[in-house]
Amino acid sequence: MRVLVVEDEQKVANALQEGLTGERYDVVVERTGEGAFYRINTEAFDVILLDLTLPGRDGLEVLATLRNSGVDTPVLVLTARDTLDDRVRGLDSGADDYLVKPFAFEEMLARIRALLRRPRSTEELQFGVGDLTLDVVTRKVTRGGQRVDLTVREFELLEYLMRRPGEVV
Repeated sequence: MRVLVVEDEQKVANALQEGLTGERYDVVVERTGEGAFYRINTEAFDVILLDLTLPGRDGLEVLATLRNSGVDTPVLVLTARDTLDDRVRGLDSGADDYLVKPFAFEEMLARIRALLRRPRSTEELQFGVGDLTLDVVTRKVTRGGQRVDLTVREFELLEYLMRRPGEVV
């Protein structure tokens, strides 16, 4: 699973990257809202971890812009903003979940797993061509009923191709 971490504090970003990588997630870190926009428009992610206090563009602005442009990738807000008003504003801006810092790493992992279990309404979660099946949620590929082990990059390439049947890519 690919995770985009948008966090400007280096210690927090490094801790998230190290912990998530240890849990076998493929992690990309961006430190600004602009960097996050670039990544989201050029790469596929399964979940986004978004801080609200970012240099340049505020995380709420990033979130609203993503949702207004049709990006439906699940977003878990990780922030120190802990008032009821902050949480409501974050969820109303399009966050799928909201977790206040400091938090327990295990709770964050559980929330990520919960987000990944939810079907995304505008996206197919399984693709099939002949006897080849690709499951986006579990990141499993089978051919003729037999599991096919792929690297992260191979899986992403196969998913990219299967999402564009009949197109020249």
